[in-house]
Amino acid sequence: MATQQSDAATHCCGHGNKAAAAGGHTDFDRVPDRYTGTVYICPMCPSVRDTENRGCPMCGMALESEVATLEEDTGELVDLHRRLLVSIALTVPLVVVAMGDMLPTAAVGLAADPRVQLLLAAPVVIWAGWPFLVRGAQSLVTRHLNMFTLTTLGIGVAFLYSLFATLAPGWFPPAFRSSDGVVAVYFEAAAVITTLVILGQLLELKARGRTSGAIRELLQLSPPTARRVGANGEDTEVSLDSVVLGDSLRVRPGDRVPVDGVLTDGASAIDESMLTGEALPVAKGSGDKVIGGTINTTGTFVMQVTAVGTDTMLARIVQMVAEAQRSRAGVQRVADAVAAWFVPAVVLAALLTFVLWSMFGPAPAVTFALVNAVAVLIIACPCALGLATPMSVTVGMGKGAQSGILIRNAEVLERMAAVDTLIVDKTGTLTEGRPKVVDVHALDGEDPDRILELAAAVEVGSEHPLAGALVSAARDRGCPSAVCKDFRSITGEGATGRVDGRAVAVGNETLIQRSGALPAALREMTQSARQDGQTVVFVAVDNVPVGYVAIADPIKETTPAALSLLRRAGLDIIMATGDNTTTANAVATELGIEQVHAGMSPVEKRDLVESLQSDGRRVAVAGDGINDAPALSVADVGIAMGTGTDIAIESASITLVRGDLTGIARASVLSHAVMRNIRQNLFFAFAYNALGIPVAAGALYPVAGLLLNPMIAAIAMSLSSVSVITNALRLQRLKLGV
Repeated sequence: MATQQSDAATHCCGHGNKAAAAGGHTDFDRVPDRYTGTVYICPMCPSVRDTENRGCPMCGMALESEVATLEEDTGELVDLHRRLLVSIALTVPLVVVAMGDMLPTAAVGLAADPRVQLLLAAPVVIWAGWPFLVRGAQSLVTRHLNMFTLTTLGIGVAFLYSLFATLAPGWFPPAFRSSDGVVAVYFEAAAVITTLVILGQLLELKARGRTSGAIRELLQLSPPTARRVGANGEDTEVSLDSVVLGDSLRVRPGDRVPVDGVLTDGASAIDESMLTGEALPVAKGSGDKVIGGTINTTGTFVMQVTAVGTDTMLARIVQMVAEAQRSRAGVQRVADAVAAWFVPAVVLAALLTFVLWSMFGPAPAVTFALVNAVAVLIIACPCALGLATPMSVTVGMGKGAQSGILIRNAEVLERMAAVDTLIVDKTGTLTEGRPKVVDVHALDGEDPDRILELAAAVEVGSEHPLAGALVSAARDRGCPSAVCKDFRSITGEGATGRVDGRAVAVGNETLIQRSGALPAALREMTQSARQDGQTVVFVAVDNVPVGYVAIADPIKETTPAALSLLRRAGLDIIMATGDNTTTANAVATELGIEQVHAGMSPVEKRDLVESLQSDGRRVAVAGDGINDAPALSVADVGIAMGTGTDIAIESASITLVRGDLTGIARASVLSHAVMRNIRQNLFFAFAYNALGIPVAAGALYPVAGLLLNPMIAAIAMSLSSVSVITNALRLQRLKLGV
């Protein structure tokens, strides 16, 4: 499933790439043709793809594997942790030494010597901070300014200024000197800022790792081995990688189903909560599908493998979620538009701060100018702005996957939050989509179970959906199995045959009347069933009508509650079905749906969607069949039931694994929560920079005498990123309320 590319050409600092937008290779697409190894991508710059984890050349962030894996890459985390420990070990004594006026007399001479501070600061800035300095230098060379541009400028200016002040203090004019003629150095500021940047990156990397936890949890659902049943009936434990299509696997109680397949022997109840979010086990019998990763709760069964590797539902879900997490919501354009001029504006603000303080600041003016300019560069790092949307989307997509809601991309979340009208199909969406016998009516003196037994005996050889309902009902009621001879199917009418030596006809009114007149009493009995949307199947024995069977497509148990939640969310519900008016109205009346469109063709469903859209409605369509695909494709949000056809799922923006409307209510809650979280993050990032830059520039000094130390600015910069990620992680605790 391809991700949306509309915003892929714009990275976190707003520099677009036309080649990426067009879907071609970019300057940063360093993946050779036919390459089969690991491909690394940037979570904030979707156009960046590389065969080596060398960091994003646009935003500077560490790259991530394109293919979701169970193993977590901790290489950078370990490296940052080592650099942080060394930085702390050297920075703490450096700060103590720099506080010369607070030390005992014996240590004043040591503290006054800037060369001691240089020896402590150099390893911190040059070795520990080297990866960030390189990224900052690359950003200047490639002209893709980012957060590391500002930190590198800030740390570099403070360190180089102090280095020259230490090695060549005589070069500095009086404006740079204090009242006692000393040129101040800021080694401790450069070292502390470097240490805090490392700490911030470490915390950010850990938090980013938590956002992909949903994918790792899904991957862990697949067991490493399976029990293959050999030709002699004996079990052999084999690696999951060696399982192939057609293999027979035995699954015991408590085991996870290894891969997708069909149950061929035995019966059980399967816990499918990992797919549907519902803890109630689902009964499975011969011929039923079982999904890899689900849990066998009771009986032992044998299954035949129908999908392995990347073709299993679990693998497809993981890949879909991973691709969706890398997509970008439309609201990200706001952040991109601001970020496009943000870094140059910050550099300009820092230069302006330096000039104004040099001209109008108190002595030593240039020192004040330098400190405040560095504070502006440090506090204005746009990392919080770049992380605001991707982190919320990543956590939200994972939360949806854990609840059985598969969302194609981030833009769908945004559109879902704006939906005001929901069009639902009837069969398979509101109803179960499988006809069931709801009642058996017999004329006086006849046995209802015997009528059902005879009807099932005739229909066991038919492929009609109603025939299957009759056979299933007879089996469920424990009716004896009878043998039908001389079976004959009559298109459009029903079927006939001989059971226990008697002629039996099962079908509609036309078929029965050909054998003999339909009693008025029997015809009257069917009126209420027809008004309730039920299909009537008459049964005649030896040309004499004996009763009828009422068959209906039952409404899903979850449908009424789900519709109630959707109405409370402000959605207008419309039913659009290809079924007849009587049946459609019966279902609509029971569910309280006032707008019904019956007998609709696929084209008419599509036209209905477009008509509502032309009236300004934001329309979502829920369906499960091929006939729903055109409407799903043109809707603002197409929602496919996971139990439906592949073409419906491929045409949809959201797939509900469980296959009922409860998932739509969950998706609505999730979309609103994610968009609210994104807006909170963007507001915080914008507000933080809007307030932080003036304070760092010294706006409060004339009125309150307050200046922002660059070290405090570094702490604030790191906390801003961590705060945005922490806010996004709150979505993991979201209660979908269904």
